[in-house]
Parts: sequence; structure tokens; C-alpha cells
Amino acid sequence: MVTFNILSEYSQDPPTEFGRFKIAVGPLYDLARVQALAEDEDKLLAWTKKCRNDVGKFFAGDYAEVAALIKSLKDRDYIDSEWCENGSGRIAACDAYKVRRVEEVPGTGKRDTFAYFLKFAIGKTGNLVLVVSCHTS
Repeated sequence: MVTFNILSEYSQDPPTEFGRFKIAVGPLYDLARVQALAEDEDKLLAWTKKCRNDVGKFFAGDYAEVAALIKSLKDRDYIDSEWCENGSGRIAACDAYKVRRVEEVPGTGKRDTFAYFLKFAIGKTGNLVLVVSCHTS
């Protein structure tokens, strides 16, 4: 049995072992509230190393772009909720969303539709969005 340090506002029924665990209820966080927090990109924290790498890769480290993605989400974009860990005994209960965006394909001048997957939680204090995942399909 493992005891995790829960960093998310939602904390009901955390897992007791390592792995990916879906949460039956969801979404866990009011999307409008998450989007209001994202108005200030300083309230976004890339919580995992992979997320920090992806923000660098897909958005050149520009958190304003991540905030714009979050602000563009609709309720219908919700996928599911699950417990996520960052590899150091800390976990967060997260909501996952998928959003499509038309963008220019680098180096081609052509436009195409890209699907982005975002996974996030509101931190325990209620004033920070922990971005766990932000990548394309």
C-alpha cells in the first residue's frame, strides 16, 4: 500500500497503489472556473516533466498558448477523469479534454486540423491549474 500526497482540490477515494486509475464521476472541476484561472497564465503550472517538455515542443514554452487552449474548451470536449502522478509520490485528480484547432503545418504553409489533449486539476489552494498533460494525438 502506498500513501500519496494529494495536490488537487478533489481528493475523494485516492488510489493506494501506483498506476492509472479512472475516476467514475466527472468532470471534477467546473470548466468555467478553470478557464477563469487560465486568464492569468501565471496560474498555470506544468506539473510533470513530460508536460513541460510538450509545452516546449508544441508551444515553444509559451504558456499563453496553453491558456488559450484551455479557454477554448467546451463542455462537450470532456473525455474522462483519472488520478495522475508525477513520479514523486504526489498525485492529482484530473479532468481530460480533447480540443481540435486549425493551424498552419510548420514549413508547409498549409493549414490542417490538430487535436490537442489536455489533462489538468485545480490545486488544493484553489488558485492554480496543475497542467498534467498537453500534447497532440
